[in-house]
Amino acid sequence: MKLIRSESYTRKESKFFERHQNLLDKYLDVLERLCVNPFDPVLKTHKLKGKLKAFHGCSLTFEYRIVCTILIQDDKVILVDIGTHDEVYS
Repeated sequence: MKLIRSESYTRKESKFFERHQNLLDKYLDVLERLCVNPFDPVLKTHKLKGKLKAFHGCSLTFEYRIVCTILIQDDKVILVDIGTHDEVYS
């Protein structure tokens, strides 16, 4: 799978890691797993509901999530949002 970051995501990612540098190694592991298998059980990838029903969420930690679009037919994972559970799902 190929990871794609929008400009918006890149800005959010940068701001997120200004505050959470301690999560960078975990994040890199999550991105690697997304590339190999976006539905790896460790990621807890799940289809979202409501206004985010076109997206999937996966866990960075218990508190932090990554929202993405998974396009299996095109072998792409498009990263959309990163932040706390409340930030990304509201």
